[in-house]
Amino acid sequence: MEINLISDTVTKPTEGMLKAMTNAEVGDDVFGADPTVNLLQDKVAKLFGMEAALFFPSGTMANQAAIKIHTQPGDRMFCDKWAHVYNYEGGGAAFNSGVTSYLIDGDRGMFTAEQLENAVSGRADIHVPFNRLVCIENTTNKGGGACWDFEELVKIGKVTRDYNLAYHLDGARLFNALVAQNETPQQYGELFDTISICLSKGLGAPVGSVLVGSKEHIEKALRVRKLFGGGMRQAGFLAAAGIYALDNLVNRLADDHSRAKAIGEVLESCSYVKKVEPIETNIVIFYVNDTIDSIDFIEKMKQKGILLISMGEGKLRIVTHLDFTDEMLTILLSELKSF
Repeated sequence: MEINLISDTVTKPTEGMLKAMTNAEVGDDVFGADPTVNLLQDKVAKLFGMEAALFFPSGTMANQAAIKIHTQPGDRMFCDKWAHVYNYEGGGAAFNSGVTSYLIDGDRGMFTAEQLENAVSGRADIHVPFNRLVCIENTTNKGGGACWDFEELVKIGKVTRDYNLAYHLDGARLFNALVAQNETPQQYGELFDTISICLSKGLGAPVGSVLVGSKEHIEKALRVRKLFGGGMRQAGFLAAAGIYALDNLVNRLADDHSRAKAIGEVLESCSYVKKVEPIETNIVIFYVNDTIDSIDFIEKMKQKGILLISMGEGKLRIVTHLDFTDEMLTILLSELKSF
């Protein structure tokens, strides 16, 4: 049995999801004529209480489109130093939009409103870029699935309004945060200008993300998606998977969270583990002792049929997901204890 814990993107469609995909009514989405895509977009927009939504092939493209519609070349974007939009999207903010990134030194991928205000305040003159955009990632990937405090996000929102900045949420694992924190999509829809929602991580769909925002923002995003080559034809087969996930697979994210915490408890008891980061959702970040080579550790676990990943800087990552069962959890915990 292979136990793949590299990411929550490794899941395969469930039987119910496959049935929904097979039975989907489709059309040509480039012409806006795929009824299932339209249904997904309307569903997500209403879920967040926002005006419109647009289906994208990937979360990276959705984020990059959002950056593009909020900025002009030479503008400045603010994000945490560990933010996905800066670290893991191929330099897209610079390449696609020509923006410079101001990296805030936050904690586990999260900064404060005070830190943001300190960064954006000061004299504006011809020597510095225009401040245009703030990007938040919830949950934080490199921060180990950490959830932002919503009240801090509200305070950051006030700073964005005070300084006329756009406010974008990279919600790649937002539903994990909603379940863990007992929050609602509407809370976030009221706060952010745009939000990207990934369907292919914890929600288990095979492909796709949705960008939500105002009608004006989504009209601009439609053109940017075309420029990026993201137009798809009979995409309803993929959208049907997203609809199924939203209807059936949100509440079960709590199972991923509880399994991740069980893994963390065992790692804490292992003598070869130096540190385990706090675990709030489905990501476990840990460090092995200096006497153990982390890459060698990954290789030895792979030989046992357990796949992990390194995030650099000595970080090892385990991600629980839809296809990680209680049986697999038992095997993993046994192997970690006996390593």
